Amino acid sequence: MQPDKSGTGKPELKKLPDDEAIRFSNWRDHLAGLRWSLDEKTLHERAIFGLLVYCKERRLRISITVIKGYLSDLANQGKPVDDTKIALRWFVRAARLHGDAEGPVLVPGPGSDRAMPSLGPSDTGEAAWEKALVSVARRRGLSWRSEQTYRGWARRFVDFVHPTLPDAVCEGDIKAFLEDLAVKQRVGASTQKQALNAVVFFLREAFGMKLGDFSDFRRAMPGRRVPTVLSKDEVRRLCEALTGTTRLMVELAYGSGLRVMELLRLRVQDLDLERGQVTVRAGKGDRDRLTVLPLRLVEPLRAHVARLRNLHAKDCAEGVPGVWLPEGLERKYQGAGRQWAWQWLFASRELALDPQSGLRRRHHVLDSAFQKAVKAAGLRAGIDKRVTPHTLRHSFATHLLEAGTDIRTVQDLLGHASLETTQIYTHVMQKPGLGVRSPLDG
Repeated sequence: MQPDKSGTGKPELKKLPDDEAIRFSNWRDHLAGLRWSLDEKTLHERAIFGLLVYCKERRLRISITVIKGYLSDLANQGKPVDDTKIALRWFVRAARLHGDAEGPVLVPGPGSDRAMPSLGPSDTGEAAWEKALVSVARRRGLSWRSEQTYRGWARRFVDFVHPTLPDAVCEGDIKAFLEDLAVKQRVGASTQKQALNAVVFFLREAFGMKLGDFSDFRRAMPGRRVPTVLSKDEVRRLCEALTGTTRLMVELAYGSGLRVMELLRLRVQDLDLERGQVTVRAGKGDRDRLTVLPLRLVEPLRAHVARLRNLHAKDCAEGVPGVWLPEGLERKYQGAGRQWAWQWLFASRELALDPQSGLRRRHHVLDSAFQKAVKAAGLRAGIDKRVTPHTLRHSFATHLLEAGTDIRTVQDLLGHASLETTQIYTHVMQKPGLGVRSPLDG
């Protein structure tokens, strides 16, 4: 790499405080626009991505202080840092010129994988307590997102009881943590319950602690929330506010009742256009299920798959590595990531650097990009409701029940473990109960 070739003319810039957050979400676009060789761009991208991974693991915002700590850690591990210094020097200087006016470049929360593909099995944690939690979570077969959520809550608990070590805490510490969530942080009942489950799992499974009854803590006030549901006309207007692949994704999410990550993680082999079925693999609770494929989407999906086949052929011709496969499958079926059946149904337009393998490969569309597109379409369509991808799933269930579909069938299509979860939609049907009419209409 050549030193500091920002291509900006090097204007005088005001020095940033070392602890000020660096905001530069579109650094890839600026890097791609430079007249550098592909090797130079790849080296810069890999170095910057290494910093992002470092920050994600530690829940840090990027700053000069954090970058110095990152470089120090690399040096202590005996890794070369000269090229990394040059890349991060460009990153800092370009961020000062072209960075975001507000909003940090990376502030991941518990279970978040929006900024980049997950590290997968190589991410075993840093501290001894985290390694112990990761080990037991994987022995128990927790999903990746559940593991990340538990790790996030365990980290918050460890920070709360500091300097007490997690293997030396008592039941009073757990009560104090849960009450702090309810009283000071004003979290909801479901969030407090999730924290309780995570901390109990952490202490019991990772450290073998025998916890007694501590049910007398201050609980968050439970509330009953009804889901936001769009009318059929609002769904139509939302779809008409979109075009291309994004519209197809919204129509499939609504027409099949998919969660956002279930939609994005679909692969070519999960579509059965002849039988009109979609296979959801490793859904919530790590369960597979079948759901309906709208007949009106068969031909648009067939055309989309044909375009995708051309993209796959182009990737193969250029030697692009195969797509990411679920843990263990890549070892068991070597080369399967390059096979057509395993390709993402909704692939990203650009290649991305896989932080686990260091390979530039094609990932699926990121959930944050899809969510932003749906929200923007809701505004353009003039819908005076909070519109998210999950709103489409709520609408799918409610419209089926309004059409007379049996509630247990809806439960199966949604993949709910409990019928009670599905029953919430009976409260937002257009004609709830026995079709009661308002007295004003009488």
